[in-house]
Amino acid sequence: MGEYMLRCVSDRSVQPAYSLTCPLDNSLLRADYQAKQIEPKSLPGIWRFMDWLPVQGIIARAQGAPVTYKSRGLAGELGLENLYISFNGCWPERGAKMPTCSFKDLEAAPTMQMLLERGDRPTLVVASAGNTARAFAHVATLTGQPLVLFVPEKALSRMWTAVPAGTAAGMGTGIVKGAGQVILMAVQGDYYDAIQIAEKVQSLPGFVAEGGARNIARRDGMGTVMLDAALTLGRMPAHYFQAVGSGTGGISAWEAALRLRADGRFGSVLPRLHLAQNLPNAPIYCAWKGLEAEPVCSDMFDDVLFNRKPPYSIPGGVRDALQETRGDVYGITDSQAAAAKKLFEQSEEIDILNAPAIAVAALEQAAIAGSIEPKDIILLNITGGGIARIEEEHTLNMLKPSITISHWEQAVLFLEGKK
Repeated sequence: MGEYMLRCVSDRSVQPAYSLTCPLDNSLLRADYQAKQIEPKSLPGIWRFMDWLPVQGIIARAQGAPVTYKSRGLAGELGLENLYISFNGCWPERGAKMPTCSFKDLEAAPTMQMLLERGDRPTLVVASAGNTARAFAHVATLTGQPLVLFVPEKALSRMWTAVPAGTAAGMGTGIVKGAGQVILMAVQGDYYDAIQIAEKVQSLPGFVAEGGARNIARRDGMGTVMLDAALTLGRMPAHYFQAVGSGTGGISAWEAALRLRADGRFGSVLPRLHLAQNLPNAPIYCAWKGLEAEPVCSDMFDDVLFNRKPPYSIPGGVRDALQETRGDVYGITDSQAAAAKKLFEQSEEIDILNAPAIAVAALEQAAIAGSIEPKDIILLNITGGGIARIEEEHTLNMLKPSITISHWEQAVLFLEGKK
């Protein structure tokens, strides 16, 4: 279950377990799994894909998983005969039960399990614009894993958990009510500022980096979107649409497709990646199109998608994924995204987060431009949705920051005071 070697993307050299980068050329590392064909297990949620997850055990209560279904509503609106949607949120009627309504649940669960298997119990450090932090906070409540989150102030409204207060693992030692051993720090600045502070803290003794795009557990967790689709369809899709910030989701889809191609049962042609970003904060779009990035805008339809330094040009990064899959990147305006969000919600009858609306707008553009054909098999990754749906059955508990900071030294002083 999950047996693998950790290899450098560039030279295929084997690296030590839990490494995050190749020491020779800064390449991404990739799990080379012993199982060359995927055989779903009789396990809950994401864990059915254990063959291609870098873990030995499971977190039984973390049962979120992607759900693939054939679209009727949106497909009819866009004139597409074979549009499939991977819904990653809360939609019980479809079998979608992600507790934080975001596909970041797919990253958090295997990352936390891999960390637990290390055995040394370090405090995990995560920087996030909201959704990732929410997902990691949820899994931390299930496991009692010590966790420090750095989140921009304006993203605090996204910090909630559906785990009832008082039922989390490790309660009694926690700093945030209902969040087990989670410390939430509000950062005065944007996501990049949160990342910079987190990088300082995670270098201290007793703390460990979550790793971002370099963490194979995160990437292979997200890659289960492609695995679920291929098993549902019996083949890989011809096209894959997703809104991206760092682009890690695109890398994950590409890597999963490479494994599926090697499996031999799902087709030999890789899905073409169609990645989308919200203008004007769209560094991947600008890099791919050869444009000069515009000045950073603090007001945008979805700030979750903005990452100032995405893993674009590193070996195994976004550029390589786009080049090998003959992919493309779309720049979507706020008005286009808002219209696409309304179109999806009305046609599919479920609410979605702002980020996946960017992908819906890209799909609409591609259909109008003829970049996709009506009969093509297409997979649209709805990376979050169903918050209105989850509120019908659960009380959402807001996570309150322990402190607001503007500099990493403030974080260190606070953490030292909690020892």
